[in-house]
This record gives sequence, C-alpha cells and structure tokens, in this order.
Amino acid sequence: MSLTHLLDTSVYCQPLRKKPLAAVQRRWRELGDAWLGISAICELEVLQGLEMKNSKRLWEMYRSILRDRLPILPVDRAVAESYAPMAAAVRAKGQPRPQFDLLIAATAAAHGLTIATCDPGHFVGIDGVKTEDWSA
Repeated sequence: MSLTHLLDTSVYCQPLRKKPLAAVQRRWRELGDAWLGISAICELEVLQGLEMKNSKRLWEMYRSILRDRLPILPVDRAVAESYAPMAAAVRAKGQPRPQFDLLIAATAAAHGLTIATCDPGHFVGIDGVKTEDWSA
C-alpha cells in the first residue's frame, strides 16, 4: 500500500481532544492508518502543543494513541522544491500563509497526497494542493 492522505494537524490531534469530531473519527476509520501519513511539521505542532499544555494525561494519551502510529514525512529537498514556488505564488497573489501551513502543503504536493484537514481555508488558493474537509 502507498499513502494517499497527509493529515493536517487539525485532524491528527483529534484523538487527543475531549470531544473529537465524529466525522474525523469516521473518515480515519474508513481509510485506515495504512493510507495516512503526517508531515514532520504536523508532529512538531502537536509536540509543541503538548509542551505548552504540560498535561501528564495528554502526554500519556499521545504516547498510547498517536506516537509512532503513522509515518512521518520529512522536510527534505523535494518538499523544499515544492515549497519555494508555492510560497512565492501566494505572496504574489497577496495571500501569504503561515510557513507551517505551506510546509504541510508542500509535503503533500511533493508526495502527491491529499491533505485531510478540518481547516480547508488554510490551503485555498495554493496551486497543486488537493484537500479533503474531514470536519463535515
């Protein structure tokens, strides 16, 4: 099997929430872990959030539910080569985006993956990026 979807942080962190979105849980089950991956950027955003919350309970949940569950795609040359024109294009359109969102988008584009997100607006107008809204 090969990956089809790259989970955005808004989807990846759902199992750690008090009330995870049912639509996300359903779609994740439908596809199964074998088709899903995350960007190294997504992992660092989750880890940063855990550090900031400093909750033993959340750390334990992360270790038992998410850690090592999905492959982590690195920010490498292919991602950098996707990122540079993407970032330049959105800036030229007057629609600059946060670097982390662009790096996640570049990772998806470099690997031919669809971004699974609960925040599709973060990726609107970025050429070469396919998204699925898992919040609906």
